[in-house]
Amino acid sequence: MRGLGNIVVRTLFAVGAALLALWPALLPAEASAKTPAAEERAFRQFILSLWPPAERHGVTRATFDAAFAGTRFDPEIVAQTTQQGEFVLPIWDYVNGALSTPRIQRGRLKAQEFAPWLAKARETYGVDEGVILGIWGLESDFGAAAGSDSVIRALASLAFVCFRGGYFRDELIAALVILQEGAVKPGAMRGSWAGAMGETQFMPSSYLLYAVDFEGRGKRDIWASAPDAIGSTANFLKAHGWRKDLPWGFEVRLPPGFALADQDSSRPAAFMSFASRGVRRADGGDLPKSGEGRLLIPAGLNGPIFLVTGNFEVIKEYNAATAYALSVGLLGDAIKGGGGVVAAWPTHDPTLTGAQVRALQVKLKSLGYNVGEIDGMVGESLRAAVRAYQERNQMTPDGYASLALFNRIESEPSVDPVPRADLEPHRDRGQCQ
Repeated sequence: MRGLGNIVVRTLFAVGAALLALWPALLPAEASAKTPAAEERAFRQFILSLWPPAERHGVTRATFDAAFAGTRFDPEIVAQTTQQGEFVLPIWDYVNGALSTPRIQRGRLKAQEFAPWLAKARETYGVDEGVILGIWGLESDFGAAAGSDSVIRALASLAFVCFRGGYFRDELIAALVILQEGAVKPGAMRGSWAGAMGETQFMPSSYLLYAVDFEGRGKRDIWASAPDAIGSTANFLKAHGWRKDLPWGFEVRLPPGFALADQDSSRPAAFMSFASRGVRRADGGDLPKSGEGRLLIPAGLNGPIFLVTGNFEVIKEYNAATAYALSVGLLGDAIKGGGGVVAAWPTHDPTLTGAQVRALQVKLKSLGYNVGEIDGMVGESLRAAVRAYQERNQMTPDGYASLALFNRIESEPSVDPVPRADLEPHRDRGQCQ
């Protein structure tokens, strides 16, 4: 009977995971979505509810009304939340796309053109030119693709559906403050689908805190001044803990029989402690004599492995995706003449779909592991949960969610049900805090 019970549990879980992936389509029409007219009325009410907090932040009614004139809810913006390449693409596709030959070549031209400003940023903030170039290249292709979406419409749409709780509501208020300050006109406040602005894609709150008038023209212009974008990015990184005496990281090789432990990826240790265990740089160089780092194993032990420092975590303050931070470091290195990734990516290895990642998050959570938000995206929380599972089950804890590991975890009987609130991607529209 126990075996039959396990089969039933697994079957029910598989059906539940499938239903979960399809939940918006399975809900009644009145529950899954409002009619367009009702939704637009609810959106307008949401916008009106923003006036009191905007006024408390010094925004005038004239600025408020001008900002939202003609603004409508944009469901296409919301659809982008499940299509972020740094989370849903195989990491090798994302990294290889980031390190395209044309982008590297454009980066080298920009490095020459803006060498004095990059040198000034290094002198003023202690931030490596390569990392600034890497961010600039990934965020806007060095200013060529800074985004054409209305920042106000994008932020309002995301805030309305409570994407990431109250985060985008706060960013929307910050954008209104920027308009109040006169830094940019409403029609010129354009950026990405997520509301990031300028040549290095600052969120509004980051602009208010870290943007600088690096060029000395009397205003902080990250939209049309590359020097301001360079200086502002360096200021952001320094403010978040960048250390000028450390690299972001580098690729390494593990020796045969390396006894990998969860703490090798979760806690930094001295470079020399890794060297004493036989870890070597992939390019043949020596590990630094001082400093510390942790192992980053983004594609399992059959793919490239990196030793990353606290500066890597600082890059993730800019964008929390591991694929993004890794691409920033590698792109900057390539622009400066680096040779790229040495080990081959395991492109033959089938990767999990978004629905499978979500099902894995649900199952691991039901087994008692902390997976963070259940969002169908591979992030550091999921990698940590996978490592914990692997270590508990006497497996090599590389944190890589392979298809084989997914199938094994799926076969496990659940311990605790996952609360329904954790499964729902958004709260009631306009009602988040």
